[in-house]
Formats: sequence, C-alpha cells, structure tokens
Amino acid sequence: MVHLAKQKDDLLKRVRRIAGQVQAIERSLESEADGEKVLHLVAATRGVMNGLLDQIIDAHAREHVAHPGLSDKERAQGVEALLEVIRRYTK
Repeated sequence: MVHLAKQKDDLLKRVRRIAGQVQAIERSLESEADGEKVLHLVAATRGVMNGLLDQIIDAHAREHVAHPGLSDKERAQGVEALLEVIRRYTK
C-alpha cells in the first residue's frame, strides 16, 4: 500500500498515541481510579482511533476509488473494500 507508506510517520505517531492512551486506561483501572476519569480516557482513546481510521479511509478512497487511472473494476473493488470497513465499524 504505497499510499499508506507516504503517511507512515504520521500513522505510526497516531498508533503510538493510541498505545499510550490504552496504557493510561490500564493504569487507571489497576489503581482503581474513579469511573469518570476512566470514561474520559476511553473517550479520548476512541477519538484518536477515529482519527486514525479517518486518515486511512481518506487515503484508501483517494487511491482506490477516486484515482483517475483506475479501471471500473478496480474502482468497484475499492468501493466494496471501503464499504466493508464502514459496515464493520458501525456495528
């Protein structure tokens, strides 16, 4: 996936941020932090995950759906792959 390789550094920063936030959730649970703090940490983590997903969906759509050099078959495959991910995410 060449289009993701172009964004590799930014994507890895996002993933590392997510890992740090998940670790913060784990620490909070281990230390029996109050529920409100844990809820905020989970919500923040979900926000960062959504940002990562948005960035990857954007790259996929531009490369595998909207790219002018695609054949109709390639474009249809790109759309199906994108829709499958969206369906999984919304479940």
